[in-house]
Amino acid sequence: MDTTTADPLVGRLLDGRYRIESRIARGGMATVYLALDVRLDRTVALKVMHRSLAEDPAFVRRFIGEAKSVASLSHPNVVHVFDQGTDNDVVYLSMEYVPGRTLRDILRERGRLPAREALEILIPVLAALGAAHQAGMVHRDVKPENVLMTDDGRVKVVDFGLARAIEATNQTRTGVMIGTIGYMAPEQVMTGAADVRSDVYAAGIMLFELVTGQQPYDGETPMSVAYRHVHDTVPAPSSLVPEVPPLVDTLVAHATAREPSDRPADATAMLVEAVDAHRMLPRNTTPPMSRSQPFTAPHGPLAAPHAPVQPDARTAVHAAPSVPQAAPGHTLIQPRVEVPRRRGFRPNWFLVTLAGVMVVAVGLTGWFFSQPDYVRVPKLVGKDVALAEKSAVQDGFKIQMAPGVHDENTAEGLVLRSDPAEGTEVPEGETITLVPSLGPKRVVVPPVAGLTGDEARVKIAGLGLTVGSVKRLANTEVERDKVIRTSPRAGEKVKEGAKIDIFVSAGLVMPDVSGMPKDEAAAYLSQQGFQVQVQEVDDDAEPCTVIAQTPKAKSEVDGGAQVMVTVARCQTDFFDWFGRGDNQARDDQQFSIVPGVIGKTVGDAQSELQALGFKVRVQRLGNRGVVQFQRPLPGNERPAGSTVILWH
Repeated sequence: MDTTTADPLVGRLLDGRYRIESRIARGGMATVYLALDVRLDRTVALKVMHRSLAEDPAFVRRFIGEAKSVASLSHPNVVHVFDQGTDNDVVYLSMEYVPGRTLRDILRERGRLPAREALEILIPVLAALGAAHQAGMVHRDVKPENVLMTDDGRVKVVDFGLARAIEATNQTRTGVMIGTIGYMAPEQVMTGAADVRSDVYAAGIMLFELVTGQQPYDGETPMSVAYRHVHDTVPAPSSLVPEVPPLVDTLVAHATAREPSDRPADATAMLVEAVDAHRMLPRNTTPPMSRSQPFTAPHGPLAAPHAPVQPDARTAVHAAPSVPQAAPGHTLIQPRVEVPRRRGFRPNWFLVTLAGVMVVAVGLTGWFFSQPDYVRVPKLVGKDVALAEKSAVQDGFKIQMAPGVHDENTAEGLVLRSDPAEGTEVPEGETITLVPSLGPKRVVVPPVAGLTGDEARVKIAGLGLTVGSVKRLANTEVERDKVIRTSPRAGEKVKEGAKIDIFVSAGLVMPDVSGMPKDEAAAYLSQQGFQVQVQEVDDDAEPCTVIAQTPKAKSEVDGGAQVMVTVARCQTDFFDWFGRGDNQARDDQQFSIVPGVIGKTVGDAQSELQALGFKVRVQRLGNRGVVQFQRPLPGNERPAGSTVILWH
């Protein structure tokens, strides 16, 4: 029966978005489906948690939190998480679909791998784990099943955070994670706690399996395997497969130390060791024969006509010592060839052994001296570019210049950074790329005078600057609503993103001439460019003084605008208006002569008038701060407490 077609989720549209096309794989915690995101029209891998987990609220809460964390992790060797959600009884994770196979599939097909190839798979895995560790995440379930190999050779790590979500449930008591006990660090077995060094341990076990074809510990029960992780030291891979280089033995031993403090600090630290080991391995490492490859007996005098086939290359390592070994090119057992004994001849085994040791020593010596010498990259950052280049060339390096980069803290012409960085060990004659600093980035404030406010905003923002306040100023020289200037002014150099204030012309601002004598008001307004019309009306106000104006005071107007001023009729007898016909009333009042304060500062004028008992009202015409007009005019008598109006 086709399990895919029988799967009730196949064909279902989850969350109104993901149409499940087929089932890809099924594991102990989840089933993976191939699905179509109908909203974005793209193929995704949908990981659906098993019902026992989906029904656990603690798991769902932790699962959602972990999914958000993993979604923020962007790295080429990490399977990207697009989305997470629930649809009734279904809890799912939408991920990047990676066509290919798992590393477990490859191990089943090929058996063990050559050391160089194993490291070439492990290095991107460590890069992915290192990125996660830098982001504060721990995988907790590093194993070949969670490493995907794409059809074009890329390596992707999957299932970040899923183990942590499982820990939030009671599922661990029922043995959900028991299938990966072979990769658990001692501290995970003992306390259940895991940190970045636990991932390093699992990566070391995985490297052991890659180069030997098997895990270091085997047992009848998971508990027996767990016991050995806690109490035993992981054996050297070369103890199972002699051809494994010592460099790989060292890397495995360091990564799988029982004490976390004795391991590399995190996956990035192990990545550095793995890259160094890969670089130092000889490139002509002969790959071992995989299980899927047919055996062909070697040609030569030692080959028997009907040599039996050895189906599993790993069994050859443990063959009886009485069987002659094949030539060093591979690990398969060669059949015994019966050669007639020569009577009386006994080989000198000491000489044979000594000769073998000398051959090996000569080979190792030649290999050692053929390796390039490594030197450390000197400190170049912060030095003058020309001097840094000269110094590096004298030290035997080659120099390549990269495009300059602006930097707020490094002056122009100095080295901003180098690649490789200072202290990195590189072969002699390596090329160092220098990135020169272009100094702090500065933007020239553009000229925007004469533009409208909106046009000025667009031009300023287009250069990466920020528009600050927009203020309107009275100005008779610049057309109303056009920019007068900016602050900082045009042509000045400022930091990128600096605020630029804009000052826009308000044209003419209607001055306040209320209360001013008619003739003085008309003369002043005419001087400002207004066309003045005067109308007199009967009013109780002081004769011949302005009682109203159109346009209103402080309104913005264009030059040459018509202004209507309304004044109290001038024919009224001043003394009648003032009440001076009542001689008795006049005799009872104390009068003072109004002094002349035109030309004085407003503050001084106020002080002088108030000292004589007058009240003072100040009206603004411009920005001068100096009295231009006053009413009553100088020399007039006014009773104590009368109001004197000042215009400035």
